[in-house]
Amino acid sequence: MKKLFSLLILLSVFVFQDSFAAEIDSVTPRTIDLDNSLESINTIFDQRMQEGIEKANEKQGDIEDIGANEFCDEEILYTEMRKAIFQSFTASWGLKGYGLDKQLRVLLAKQSFSLPLNDSIYRDISYLEGLSLNMKGLSDVVNIDKHLIGLDKMGHFFAQGWQYFELTQYKEQNIDQALKWGEEQETGKFGYTTTGIYSFADLVANFNGWRFWNKVLLKEHDPLKGAINSFYNKPYITCEIQIIASIKNNRIVKAWEKNTRFDLLEYVDGAWDEGNNGNYYEDSVIEKKVSSRINNVDSDFIYPVLAKECLTAQIKYGYYAKHVLHPSCLSATKG
Repeated sequence: MKKLFSLLILLSVFVFQDSFAAEIDSVTPRTIDLDNSLESINTIFDQRMQEGIEKANEKQGDIEDIGANEFCDEEILYTEMRKAIFQSFTASWGLKGYGLDKQLRVLLAKQSFSLPLNDSIYRDISYLEGLSLNMKGLSDVVNIDKHLIGLDKMGHFFAQGWQYFELTQYKEQNIDQALKWGEEQETGKFGYTTTGIYSFADLVANFNGWRFWNKVLLKEHDPLKGAINSFYNKPYITCEIQIIASIKNNRIVKAWEKNTRFDLLEYVDGAWDEGNNGNYYEDSVIEKKVSSRINNVDSDFIYPVLAKECLTAQIKYGYYAKHVLHPSCLSATKG
């Protein structure tokens, strides 16, 4: 009864907000041949970032009334970036990973694969076991640099990635605490409570989303980059003197400028693929249902599909691997 009551409350929340993530089937579509969506995704978000920069600069208003230290307002930049990335009128309501997921399903329709829930490995999960899963169905999957990845991961990357960043930027928490918060969300509204599924691939996308938002102005060292790579790492955006505007106004005028192009390849890897970086399930009943359907699809299927991707992820995430990799991926060997 307690879980039923919680689910009824969550149902009322769904009516008014659109914030919970979808799930994907990473087993059934594995043999589908999909075009690489990397460049399309890069183009979409590079353009949206530029839009955010332009909107932020427009907010400077009357240059004559702006003090020397008031150009390039960081809060305005982050706000306009979020609005542009999520194509939302406000920053707060722009934090919708699921909304972004749905946008990408349309934009990448010719490059993605859509699978009805009733044809998936999750078809036997009931409404009580996975309310969000049954209400929203599955997200599409795409090929990103030869990795089979759900479009829901882009919502996690930008939305939950921002929430991680907000914790470290404004609430005086460190990245370890942000990662812990993310794990708690997977046991709650982004996982067990709404879908019955705890996704390690979601956590990987979240963490890399923090890295993205951190790189916007690169105010903190990227924990996944060594000293040499950090030296060459550049922020996406910098505050630069505007020569023509400075001459015209007879004073130094600054504005935000894009410093380097967005490239998802800097973040994505085989651990974003749930076929490699598997899931936990809320209880053994759900796990048995899913395992049975997986066996029907491919009796030889075993996690991880590509152990080499998990080996690469173990090295990439290092100290943080224990927070973002499923035990089967964390313990994968060359075999």
